[in-house]
Amino acid sequence: MTAAFFVTGTDTEAGKTTIAAGLLHAARLAGLSTAAAKPVASGCEMSADGLRNSDALALLGECTLPLRYDEVNPFAFEPAIAPHLAAREAAVELSVAALAEPVRQILALQAQFSLVEGAGGWRVPLAGRESLSDLAVRLELPVILVVGVRLGCINHALLTAEAIERDGLRLAGWVANIVDPATSRLKENLGTLTERLSAPCLGRVPHLSEACPAEVARYLDIGPLIPTC
Repeated sequence: MTAAFFVTGTDTEAGKTTIAAGLLHAARLAGLSTAAAKPVASGCEMSADGLRNSDALALLGECTLPLRYDEVNPFAFEPAIAPHLAAREAAVELSVAALAEPVRQILALQAQFSLVEGAGGWRVPLAGRESLSDLAVRLELPVILVVGVRLGCINHALLTAEAIERDGLRLAGWVANIVDPATSRLKENLGTLTERLSAPCLGRVPHLSEACPAEVARYLDIGPLIPTC
């Protein structure tokens, strides 16, 4: 049994990595082997081992398979800007084909639960006219949508879900990540999202003072993502 998903968000700072790491942790608690990929990341810091991204490191920390950092995050850029701009400044061709190959190598390891995390929202540009959403299409992965719950999230969530389905992919589930606990009519907003999004809600994660994977996993249910046979 293997299950693999592409994780996207309604916007930048929606909490994709927080939720992805929590999902991986929940899978580990369920006794599943785990693997992850963050194919492109900007906002990296230089270390003795080269550029390192905190999001990619968080995902790597929840992988049970013995993966190297460069396998999880093959394209790392230092400026905290849009990936296609960071790649352009570094004279790197950031194409779907270039990203797909290392991700396929991760998926080929056949972990029981694998996640591929995008960057920003669904339509983040790559080289030419390509977008990061084209990578999910190329890999034919069902999608998990992280909804950063704050003012305006309903519109962002519904438009993203429509785009995912228009691109021919299945929305496998969504997570409400409450990034702004002061959101007006929070309960009603969550109710509207539940009514309007066709996929199952995998959890409602409150605003946590320490959003470590183990704590986040307490609020998540990976059951709808796991094949029954």
